[in-house]
Amino acid sequence: MKILLVYPKYPDTFWGFKYALKFISKKASFPPLGLLTMAAMLPAEWEKRLVDINVNPLKDQDLLWADYVFISAMSIQKESVKTVISRCKALGVKIVAGGPLFTSIPEEFEGDVDHLVLNEAEITLPPFLDDLKNGRLKHLYTSGQRADMRDTPLPLWELANFKKYASMNIQYSRGCPFDCEFCNITALYGRVPRTKEKEQVAAEMENLYLRGWKGSLFFVDDNFIGNKAKLKKEILPAIIEWMEKRNHPFTLFTEVSINLSDDEELIHMMVQAGFDTVFIGIETPNEESLAECGKLQNKNRDLIACVKKIQRSGLEVQAGFIVGFDKDPASIFEQLIVFIQKSGIATAMVGLLNAPRGTKLYHRLKKEGRLLSAISGDNTDFSINFKSKMNHEALISGYRKVVHTIYSPKHYYARVKKFLKEYKPTQAKTFHFKFSRLEAGFKSIFRLGIIGRERIYYWKLFFWSLFRRPRLFPLAITLAIYGFHFRKIFKHRLPGLQ
Repeated sequence: MKILLVYPKYPDTFWGFKYALKFISKKASFPPLGLLTMAAMLPAEWEKRLVDINVNPLKDQDLLWADYVFISAMSIQKESVKTVISRCKALGVKIVAGGPLFTSIPEEFEGDVDHLVLNEAEITLPPFLDDLKNGRLKHLYTSGQRADMRDTPLPLWELANFKKYASMNIQYSRGCPFDCEFCNITALYGRVPRTKEKEQVAAEMENLYLRGWKGSLFFVDDNFIGNKAKLKKEILPAIIEWMEKRNHPFTLFTEVSINLSDDEELIHMMVQAGFDTVFIGIETPNEESLAECGKLQNKNRDLIACVKKIQRSGLEVQAGFIVGFDKDPASIFEQLIVFIQKSGIATAMVGLLNAPRGTKLYHRLKKEGRLLSAISGDNTDFSINFKSKMNHEALISGYRKVVHTIYSPKHYYARVKKFLKEYKPTQAKTFHFKFSRLEAGFKSIFRLGIIGRERIYYWKLFFWSLFRRPRLFPLAITLAIYGFHFRKIFKHRLPGLQ
């Protein structure tokens, strides 16, 4: 059996880092972890190939080679998915599809996909394989059962070309104990975090290391600290032990909730394990909007103080923000700008509220008759899929003001400098030289320091960090490059943004 694994194109968005990746000559941020993990569940004797369209073109001969094409995707990849499906149908190649996009809206692919293997592959893939073996395949395979993460195999990393990616990835848990109204994670994976064992995590890190990877490693968990007790007692000690044994080959980052700031021991252990960055969903500084969306873990706390505590402990904070809540006042846009600038969060992703299928927000808006259309998957494209309480023109205009301000060189570079003043990284354990860092530095000098309109801000940061924060100089240049990427993403959407 010949299986072609296809990962559709990820469009140019904030988190795609397309323009930043060019500075280090990489094609994509991460390999398709879900597809590679699912591939390890297929019979070992089958021939398997991976085409990640983000790093290599999908050719007709690739499709014609395969007996089946397996596709997995997120909602933001929907347009590319449609193109891949159309090409498969034209060539008569059978399609097996799964992952978040197809699980969320399977009815949209009823007549286009031969077999839908939905929900979690550990549960639904085995019956598909049994039916394939016995010649009795069905169209739909689905289950409400949650997978036991202890049964999840090592990803089939040999299918991926490591040189094409900026970072590798690993999954330790699924599910989140919080139930924010706009988030579909609990609909997909539940509220009780399910986790792998410490031996599995160490084995996955060892597997990547033995295949030659050194550098960035992203724990893709939607809330890495969902089970604090196990993390502190078993997982982090195992990661610390492994990292010390292998001389710290990875820098780790992940997603957490703001209550990380309440646990100094946990922060210390994460830093000791090699984590240097966390992404946090802050969403809004408006207490009424936090109550509205059920983001109770963010309420009744000084969010800026929480962020600064985490920064001073050695973790860079990246964050997500949302405008468009029913309870947002007219002043929310200015409040958000002030909050982001004061916090020193350089990588601040501000998006418009949307209601993904399956969320509590989706069901509420449907009941209220306020849903308009399907979401694009990109909450920074100036579209929303419901009737907002705030005047629509005022909402879009306010959102434009926020992103135009915070991504402008003046405000962005000021924020980077504020962060670097707050940031207190631990002593570097081992420095692994990478040519890509030197390459990125020289490219930044030319692109940002010579021909870039932001060059005056670039050089001020360049020399300030070089002489005042020399240990953080590489990070300063990295953040300058990120700022360039953010401005490029919004440039065609916001005339006048440099």
